[in-house]
Amino acid sequence: MSSPSTVGITDVTTPTGTSTDRLPYGVMAVCGTAIAFDGYDIVVYGTTLSKLREEWGLSSGTAGLVGSSALVGMFVGAILVGTFAARWGRRRAFLGCVTWFSVLMILCAAAPGPEVFAVVRFLAGIGLGGVMPLAAALTTEFSPVRRRAVAYVIMQSGYPVGGVAAALLAKWVVPAFSWHWMYLIAALPLVTVLPAARRWLPESREVPAGTPAEHRRHAARDGLRIIFSPTFRATTVLFWAMSFCSLLFVYGANTWLPTLMQDAGRGFSSSLNFLLYFNLGAIVGGVAAGVAADRWGSKIVVTASFLVGAAAVLCFAGADSTALLLILAAFAGYGAVATQTLINGWVTRSYPATARTTGVGWSLGIGRIGGIVGPSVTGAIVSATGGGTAAFLLFAAVGVIGALLAAAVNQRH
Repeated sequence: MSSPSTVGITDVTTPTGTSTDRLPYGVMAVCGTAIAFDGYDIVVYGTTLSKLREEWGLSSGTAGLVGSSALVGMFVGAILVGTFAARWGRRRAFLGCVTWFSVLMILCAAAPGPEVFAVVRFLAGIGLGGVMPLAAALTTEFSPVRRRAVAYVIMQSGYPVGGVAAALLAKWVVPAFSWHWMYLIAALPLVTVLPAARRWLPESREVPAGTPAEHRRHAARDGLRIIFSPTFRATTVLFWAMSFCSLLFVYGANTWLPTLMQDAGRGFSSSLNFLLYFNLGAIVGGVAAGVAADRWGSKIVVTASFLVGAAAVLCFAGADSTALLLILAAFAGYGAVATQTLINGWVTRSYPATARTTGVGWSLGIGRIGGIVGPSVTGAIVSATGGGTAAFLLFAAVGVIGALLAAAVNQRH
């Protein structure tokens, strides 16, 4: 194997990338659908939070901590998934993660109180945390080298699609039935994603199952060695810091936006419209940004996207018109969710094949710390200030910091 020091920092190509421009639609569909349930999961807590607070008497601070429990699990899953993929193969690890989180979402629906709910959400988060790095690595592996950014962004658009689905379903399901049904819906991958993955998801050629045990152990160690090598070390740390900022914004806003809008006097259904626009902005803007990243490079597009999100949420703090707020929510969603999608694709393309899952897994894992901090800090700010203005200012500051970090990446080919 080549020494890590001989490999460029960005857009590393591998022989496994296809030589034609045909996108791997089957792989993208399976991975994108799994990612949609990841997006559904982060939004579903925000859509049910007001009902959980009523039923269980949760304070803002406690609600933030409960919301963070799944993110702690995602941190663990994202950190460990590179090792699991090296030992079992990416396909088998993907199937295992999807099964794990789906079964546990059923248990979330049956939770009798906040303590059990938080524990089960943590366990489900381990599986959810493993899905995204595996989906990223598989999509990148089977995509044409010249179209990897747009292929990844299209697949990753499943994430905000899941968020949109959660917001739309909650407008009907929660009032008509109960919050429990929102978590039962999250178990649908058992009968949708798993059968499709068994049929259409190929085994990875970069990290296949069934390789000798000694080779698998070396592969697991090599991934860590490469991302911490002198060539990649500084970029690795910058990727981590960018993901931290982006996911703090994503999870803080997705968790608290409907509740903040209700506190500002809007009804339950009306408040969910802000989550809907937040995630619709991520879908539309994300695909356009993926095309732009293929043309102009990830660095400039990620930097600009962070700044768009910061500007939108800063204006959000002072806007009054509902129509203007919805438009700003869409731009904020682009600057938060779509930016993280772009970062994931950038990270995945920046490492050689043997470090791909490990690289994006660690980036998302460290980023999940921002996701853990986001709902808790936002809840504490809301409790201390009695409103959402300070929370919006926090998100704006985080966006500016993320843009500075992206601009600092030393991009080499």
